[in-house]
Amino acid sequence: MAKHSYEFKKKIVLEYLSSDEGCTSISRKYGMESSSQLLKWTAAYKAFGDDGLKRSRSRKIYSFKEKLSVVQSYLTSEFSYQELALQVGINNPTMIARWVNEFKIAGPDALRPHRKGRRRTLSESRTRKPDTQEQKPVVDASVEHVQELEDENLKLRIENAFLKELRRLRLEDEAKTRGLQKSSAVSEDHSN
Repeated sequence: MAKHSYEFKKKIVLEYLSSDEGCTSISRKYGMESSSQLLKWTAAYKAFGDDGLKRSRSRKIYSFKEKLSVVQSYLTSEFSYQELALQVGINNPTMIARWVNEFKIAGPDALRPHRKGRRRTLSESRTRKPDTQEQKPVVDASVEHVQELEDENLKLRIENAFLKELRRLRLEDEAKTRGLQKSSAVSEDHSN
């Protein structure tokens, strides 16, 4: 995927917004493979201004609750990743797609922050002096168990809402199909 400069993005977005030319013709004019990228840049520019077109060098850390809220919003609504990103103020819809995929694969725990870096090797832990033992904090097992149950409950609620929405959409499709079949049967009767 080609990276485009901020100046290039702004130039064609402003041209698109100020001219009567269509998105496809402007995209072809500048040698872009797809016009959808221009539409994404335009939406980001409208929502965030110049910052919507710039590559962010800072990494914003999103909390577990923020990530979970965004994933729930996506799964329970009919927004696209792009629309949801603009709504919640995230300039990277791909990040939302990654969160949703991780959630579908591993549940809410996939959205929790993880320690970065390599684990210590066994030989390093042996070279430590035995008299400087660290006291490990005592963790209440019941608190952990309750947290696990709450996470599982949340995952099941989201899954249930997702399945209900899927069923509703399937029923709508079936109703449309039946309506089309009835209308085609009626038109055949009238033509004979």
